[in-house]
Amino acid sequence: MLTRRTLLKGAVAGLAGGAALSSRAAQAATPAAQVKIRIGSCVIGLPQAKQAGLDGVEVGVGGPEEKLRIAEAAVRQQYKDQMKETGLVISSFMMGLLNSNPLASDPRGPAWLEQSIDAAKDLGAKVILVAFFGKGDLLEGRELKKADVEVVVRRLKAAAPRAKDAGVILGIENMLSAKQNAEILERIGHDSVRIYYDVGNTTGKGYDVPAEIRLLKDRIAIFHFKDGGNYLGEGKVRFDPIAAAIKDIGYQGWIVMETSNPSKDAVADAKRNAAYIRKLFAAA
Repeated sequence: MLTRRTLLKGAVAGLAGGAALSSRAAQAATPAAQVKIRIGSCVIGLPQAKQAGLDGVEVGVGGPEEKLRIAEAAVRQQYKDQMKETGLVISSFMMGLLNSNPLASDPRGPAWLEQSIDAAKDLGAKVILVAFFGKGDLLEGRELKKADVEVVVRRLKAAAPRAKDAGVILGIENMLSAKQNAEILERIGHDSVRIYYDVGNTTGKGYDVPAEIRLLKDRIAIFHFKDGGNYLGEGKVRFDPIAAAIKDIGYQGWIVMETSNPSKDAVADAKRNAAYIRKLFAAA
């Protein structure tokens, strides 16, 4: 996830399979052959997603205002109207504003989390991407920024009960290794805080992505798929072993595409990438 999504961007409660929020017990008991994937996008809106044959979209919460755009009832009503018109849903929110206004340092961070949780409950989005890139990066080289991590752990731990009551997962996305993320989740100690796993970012970081997925297992709330400026499968990301790992952990839920538009036709490119994902999991 990169800051270009800040203004662009869970499944609706009760939809088939519980989407990305299957309980740990349910995930552990799910045979790999029964993995069910829903496909969304964070780079197009609901009408375009409908044309592309997707299941939903990820939407942004807005810029760094005291009251987030997504907290405005009129904005949420627009999304509700579009969901009704298209028959699609909002898979997730993304808090891209935290890349320039880090959760570790901006005093408005806790209130933004609360506003996003309440709005997600209203719109039926089940995952909120809590971003840690740019100024919010928790790494300095390969080492954690310990002071920042202390604040982040405290703030996410405080927000977790509200998220649980709302039926929402706070999905932290960053450039950390699976081991580092697992340690942070242990410190937070709440099942409503998990990982938003981006296979493009972690490939670029040089991590063993399939091994990371297997290590994190049901601590992964949702996935981002991208492959640089290419169509999925035509860049550096090795999707076949990634899909195998996703099946191995019994994941049930959303894959949100954060893909580029090589042809400059957003709908056509989203449709092409979605077809690749469906074929990938059918053959994995």
